[in-house]
Parts: sequence; C-alpha cells; structure tokens
Amino acid sequence: MKEITLHKQWLIKAPIEDVFGMMTDFEKLPEHFPKVAESVKVKKREGNYLEMEAIVKSFGKEFPVEMKTRILPGEGFISDNDNQKFGTSGHEEMMFSKCPEGTIIDYTYRVLIHKTWLRIVATPLIRWYSMKYWEKAVIDELKKALEK
Repeated sequence: MKEITLHKQWLIKAPIEDVFGMMTDFEKLPEHFPKVAESVKVKKREGNYLEMEAIVKSFGKEFPVEMKTRILPGEGFISDNDNQKFGTSGHEEMMFSKCPEGTIIDYTYRVLIHKTWLRIVATPLIRWYSMKYWEKAVIDELKKALEK
C-alpha cells in the first residue's frame, strides 16, 4: 500500500480558542463546512476520545467514514479515519498554535489507498486536487466565520 502525505499550514486571524472550538465541534461540521461534511454522529465519547460515523463529500460523491479521534485540548486533534466504501484510510492531524496575528493551523493527512486500481487513478487527483479543495471548503469558510 502506498501512502500519500498531504501537508499545509494556514494563518487564521482569530484567537486559538475560537479556531479550536469551531474545528473540534465535530457534530456541527456539516453546518460550518457543508461542502465536505454531510453528517457527523458521535457514537462513543470517553473524555477527549471520540468515535464517530460521518458522511463526507469528496470528488462529487458522499462516503461513509468511521473516525477515531483524540482531542488535544487547546492544541488540536488527531484522527484515524476509515472509508471502506472508497477503499481508503487515513491519519489526520490538525494542530493549532498561537502567533501574533492569530492562529496557525498545521494540517497533515496521510492517506492509504487500499485498492491498486484506485491508487493508480486517484493518487494524482489526491495530490493535486484534495488540499486545494479542502482549503476552499474548510479554511476559507473558517476565515469567513472567525476573521473580523
């Protein structure tokens, strides 16, 4: 299996508490980011550990994703995500840090594509398209909501 690593950083001109609050309110992700999330349901919650079922949007389709997420208070979250229908799994890290202008988001997503035929077709799309789309659908919306 080949791993694809996506990584990028963004500046959000808003307090870290606001960025953290919006990005870790998982059940409201569909409301805040409707281009990438159709629904998110928390199935299990133990302190800062969550198990969720989500319907996500990618490449014009909706897919079920199982998420096992650990919230790191004030710092971000780490999530292991499994999409059996699409044949992918991923390790996601979204970390926040304060800076004089607001908050830096440091985002890394490691994707494993389990199906060989899909890996051949999807790898170039994921590398080229995914982060650009995610930036538009999530980061731009986050900026609209929080930057004054």
